[in-house]
Amino acid sequence: MADADYCELCDLPLSQCVHGRPEPVPPPAPAPAPRTPRVKAPPRVPGTRAAAAPARSTAPRKWTSPEELRPAILATLQDAGGELDAEDVFEQLEERIGERLRPGDRETNPQGELRWRAAARKARKALMDDGLVDAAPGVWRLSDLGRRTVTPEA
Repeated sequence: MADADYCELCDLPLSQCVHGRPEPVPPPAPAPAPRTPRVKAPPRVPGTRAAAAPARSTAPRKWTSPEELRPAILATLQDAGGELDAEDVFEQLEERIGERLRPGDRETNPQGELRWRAAARKARKALMDDGLVDAAPGVWRLSDLGRRTVTPEA
């Protein structure tokens, strides 16, 4: 081989020398996947109800939905002067709607609570989100808006 085939810095053939080879070109970075923009839900307006979800099935429900308990909860609180302890709410609510409860309502959910009571707690949360019930630990209390919007229930 000729002298031109050897590196002047390390005396190795140019084919083996790091000085005689050009830097490898890094592969191009993959293009990031296009992101789907997040869409925020519109804010809830107190005193309004959210749109009902489309029905999933035509089979009869096995237990009472939280939406069905909302009017009874409001009427129970109204009859009690606007405020009750949680356990008293459940007792009076059961007296008010006991005959309308479905057979599955008296079963326990996976957490060990009666299904109708769990549905009542979910209904209370929705009423709080709508501004009709005030949040207070252990107490269910109608808000001023709730007192104005309650209609007597049979």
